[in-house]
Amino acid sequence: MKAVAVLPGKAGSVHLAEVSEPRVADVPNGRGVLVKILRVGVDGTDKEINAAEYGAAPDGCNYLIIGHESFGRVEDVGPNVTEFKPGDYVALTVRRPGSSLYDQIGTYDMTTDDTYFERGINLRHGFLTEYVVDEPEYIIRVPGNLKEVGVLMEPMSVAQKAIEQAYRIQQRLRVWRPRRAAVLGASTLGLLSSLVLRLRGIEVTTFGNTMPPFLNSRLLEELGVRYVSTKEMSLTDASAKYGPFDLILEGTGYSPLVFEAMNVLAKNGVLAMVSVTGGSRQLEVPADKINLGFVLGNKVAFGSVNANREYFETGVKDLSTAELQYPGWLKRLLTHPVKGLENYEEIIRLLTDSKGSIKVYCEVAAIEGEQTAAAVG
Repeated sequence: MKAVAVLPGKAGSVHLAEVSEPRVADVPNGRGVLVKILRVGVDGTDKEINAAEYGAAPDGCNYLIIGHESFGRVEDVGPNVTEFKPGDYVALTVRRPGSSLYDQIGTYDMTTDDTYFERGINLRHGFLTEYVVDEPEYIIRVPGNLKEVGVLMEPMSVAQKAIEQAYRIQQRLRVWRPRRAAVLGASTLGLLSSLVLRLRGIEVTTFGNTMPPFLNSRLLEELGVRYVSTKEMSLTDASAKYGPFDLILEGTGYSPLVFEAMNVLAKNGVLAMVSVTGGSRQLEVPADKINLGFVLGNKVAFGSVNANREYFETGVKDLSTAELQYPGWLKRLLTHPVKGLENYEEIIRLLTDSKGSIKVYCEVAAIEGEQTAAAVG
């Protein structure tokens, strides 16, 4: 079968590979689930892996199948699988367990191991292929009414985890009723995070580089979210005007904003950091002021990396609620489809060059009903 792969460590090595098709029997104890991949979302992670910034092949392979944002349909199940049946729509989690205590209790996204396993990223093959097989533990059912937007499950799970963890941390206060939140970054993750916070009834201000109006700012306005371009107003000035912010979610990949966020965070506030920043940028910060503010203001800052199945499951609930409350909104995030794995070069080009894109994704196979709809149209 076909798959889009890279040679880890070799920049620009993305290519179309021919690989063996997986089987249900590949998973022991009759617990295999064979999934036909329908759509795969791609993002900066895939671009950076192709640029050889990180990524590692599974043991015994010299290639890594990329793609970590999955959506598919169950094709076959092993004799001891009761959780799924052929025809079910599903998404798969990214992390796989290592050896730490946290891995063993299902919170593998909290591993303390130095070596971690992520499908499509590190030491495990990803989803830009025709079929995958896995255990039920790492598969989440997606309702049929979400099949058109199910490819958003993985980025939604990242937003879910960061926000839920913020609430859990703030249980230390006994009473925490956040009124205002800031989301730094207006890409797919920023849009979904803004959505989740609005569903919780919070006033949200979302920051981005681009001057409005543009699609992202209009989508945010439809949720009742205030959009601010940092070209017009800094986070510090916006905090003085619209804050203080009880919760700040930083997802820009621009590390200096983290320290500015620390400086403006409200008393008893929480800062969630979800962006991965490579490189070696250095800068001067008002260290004494930040330290004093955190101590006297009982503030918290924490990091959050991807998600386990719990957050995929809560993501399903919020995606379903959003479809009811803001019908059609989620589908408008899917701006740049690429048909077929053989057009892998177009995927990378869109990640590098496309302006105005929110979510680039590969249509690996047709979703049930699409061809019929096209014929009727």
